[in-house]
Amino acid sequence: MIGVGKIKQYSNILEKPLSKGKQEVSLSAFAFLFSELVQYNQTRVDNIAELERRLEDAGYAVGARVLELLCHRDKGNRRETRLLGILSFVHSTVWKVLFGKVADSLEKGTEHEDEYMISEKDLLVNKYISIPKDMGTFNCGAFVAGIVRGVLDGAGFPAVVTAHFVPMEGLQRPRTTILIKFAEEVLQREARLG
Repeated sequence: MIGVGKIKQYSNILEKPLSKGKQEVSLSAFAFLFSELVQYNQTRVDNIAELERRLEDAGYAVGARVLELLCHRDKGNRRETRLLGILSFVHSTVWKVLFGKVADSLEKGTEHEDEYMISEKDLLVNKYISIPKDMGTFNCGAFVAGIVRGVLDGAGFPAVVTAHFVPMEGLQRPRTTILIKFAEEVLQREARLG
């Protein structure tokens, strides 16, 4: 039995395969780091809109990297080219990698053809955050909106992505909806692909 029990030596770190590794991060570690991110940005802004924009920018960088990683690992460097394909990829694959489960729902907007919504009953970034009364409409979901925008932009689907609270009957906390409004060029390309 030749080679049994021997560890393969790699001469270059680039030759070493990407292992999936441990796929879970301690929830308390994530909550601590995320609260520090929010507090850090909170001290450097003047209003809630600017704070949400900074969180979205931080999420954008994460989204771009998540797309690269997932395309390399799971898709053999192939990317989605169709609108429903990329939305399904974000709703299921990306969400499962980030939050451990598929998003609660993916819906097409009824008022506009270019709007889609990903809804989550209890979004992780809003779960352990208590918002002071003076910050009223602040939504930490802006970070997740940034992640979604980073994935979509990196895949060639430019969009404006925002996070909103939607009150639900029977629930103590409102549901978080990530609203995706695609650029006109995406809809034109989709129409051409038919």
